[in-house]
Amino acid sequence: MTRAFNFGAGPATLPLPVLEKARYELVEWGGARMSVMEMSHRGVHFRDIAQSAEQRLRRLLGIPDNYKVLFLQGGAQLQFAAVPLNLLRGKTRADYVDTGAWSSRAVSEAKRYCTANVVASSRDCGYTRIPPESSWRQDENAAYLHITPNETIGGVEFHRLPDVNGVPLVADMSSNILSRPVPVDRFALIYAGAQKNMGIAGLTVVIVREDLIGNALEITPAVLDYKLQADAGSMTNTAPTFAWYIAGLVFEWMEEGGGLQQMERTNAIKADLLYGCIDGSDFYHNPVDADCRSRMNVPFQLSAPELDDVFLRRAREAGFEGLKGHRSVGGMRASLYNAMPLEGVNALVEFMRDFERRHA
Repeated sequence: MTRAFNFGAGPATLPLPVLEKARYELVEWGGARMSVMEMSHRGVHFRDIAQSAEQRLRRLLGIPDNYKVLFLQGGAQLQFAAVPLNLLRGKTRADYVDTGAWSSRAVSEAKRYCTANVVASSRDCGYTRIPPESSWRQDENAAYLHITPNETIGGVEFHRLPDVNGVPLVADMSSNILSRPVPVDRFALIYAGAQKNMGIAGLTVVIVREDLIGNALEITPAVLDYKLQADAGSMTNTAPTFAWYIAGLVFEWMEEGGGLQQMERTNAIKADLLYGCIDGSDFYHNPVDADCRSRMNVPFQLSAPELDDVFLRRAREAGFEGLKGHRSVGGMRASLYNAMPLEGVNALVEFMRDFERRHA
């Protein structure tokens, strides 16, 4: 079997050792005499799987003991609502930094429950940069400040944390969680869909400081109440068991591969290779300001857009998948998540240079 190099933005490529172990354990996990997909989410076997996954994630990120880790459903978009429902805590205003499509959607959803104050936006420049902090109009009485550290569609990433002036910091890390070490204790809450760097679709991880939960709005559905979920071990209803299990395998693979320090080193090499190819050419172009380019999602355009379809067709024939840009921006996009091997990026760069020689 020849596997493609999958540069899709999510669901995304998985580490081959994870796939192989899941295949081996698919029919029967351990001595359970059944598959993970069949076992009770409240049974002793799945409890071991769930606890192991949480412990590995805590070690990888260095999550302090006063933070709860929740394994939930609904994708990151459901957290757009869950965050204000849980964290307003009697306040009526929350601050948001608008740096792309996903932060913009978070703002729209938050407006259903509070006054969502956009402290800064890069919409006017097509979301190609992060507004300088000196321009942010923060509310010192805001319930929290929300950022999207990596914008999957536009390819913009925060490479340093903002100064929040004591306001709780909330982050949608769906597309760059576990790609580098982060100081979790600087955040009030981190949430992330699993299908990019942690596993498969169907699971969302929430990491929340425990003193901030327990004061959800009365209208909050029980499955979105962080306190209820924390008290129930993320199992107020049937948990996304198989996705949770796969996440545990991914965490194990990361630990065995050197942890987040090694993930960061490899990700920097991969990103430098691809950006070097783009910047060293008049044929390819990346629109994002150099100081906030994403290491995870690299959008690029051809100097001759009429060649886009040819590029994508030839790329597919050469063994590359998932390179078509998001429909809202067009062009191409290569996602370089942890599971994308350096070999894949080297092969893509070689293909791009050959395509340029043939068509420039």
